[in-house]
Amino acid sequence: MVKRIDVHYGGTLYSIGEESFETFSAQVAAALDAGHGWIVVNDGEGAPRPAHLLISPGVPIALIPIPDESEPEAAAKGHLTP
Repeated sequence: MVKRIDVHYGGTLYSIGEESFETFSAQVAAALDAGHGWIVVNDGEGAPRPAHLLISPGVPIALIPIPDESEPEAAAKGHLTP
């Protein structure tokens, strides 16, 4: 289980919480399959603000799953495989 997913887009760091890596990466893939699409992520720390990112071919995006270190399974593995 991931604690959050960090999203690097346009040189800025965003995040998404309470969603599985598989579900979120499928949303990104679906946007690309459609030619373009919007995804909603969090901007800022503390009280998050929704940010809408346009996903389209040629626009670099990186998804980094951040493991929940409080879960024994994640601690035993030492890492998370998406």
